[in-house]
Amino acid sequence: MRGRKNRERFRPSFRGFTLLELLVVMAIISTIASFVFGRISGVLEKARMSRASVELTEISKATYQYVIDAGGAWPADVDRAIPPGVEAYLGPGNWPDAPWPGTVYDWDAFVGSDGKQVYQISIRFCPIGHPELCTFPDEDWAEDFDYYSSAYHCIQGKCRSHPSMPDTHPGHCLNCPSS
Repeated sequence: MRGRKNRERFRPSFRGFTLLELLVVMAIISTIASFVFGRISGVLEKARMSRASVELTEISKATYQYVIDAGGAWPADVDRAIPPGVEAYLGPGNWPDAPWPGTVYDWDAFVGSDGKQVYQISIRFCPIGHPELCTFPDEDWAEDFDYYSSAYHCIQGKCRSHPSMPDTHPGHCLNCPSS
């Protein structure tokens, strides 16, 4: 009989958690999660910007190589793609997909407002004909972006956010000295 009493005395009694304890733990976890996710989104935006810079430079160098091999002829403008033939000078990748979700690279070749030829590579944040599906970066420089806005890498000429828009239209030059 004595052994049986000892076993009952050392048996743990589990009464569970109270609703208040569970709510406190959930509040602490949600606070920590919001802090961590806030930091992660900032890191993701910086990573996307870094990737965009590297890839735009790579496309620019590939285009220069294409122009050299084509005897000085620049590729014609294309909608929502990189110039045909330039893929041969690029490393592996899913061209023309750009870093931000739903974005693509776009080769622009047009005559600028000063009458000179412009060549640039843009990142388009909206699918053609669907302004309601735009996915702009969560960055200060994209605050006033609209359907015609872009982030762009200027190769030659007076670049701008969109060939059909004025020079002052919202956009972000990624390699211009003033940006």
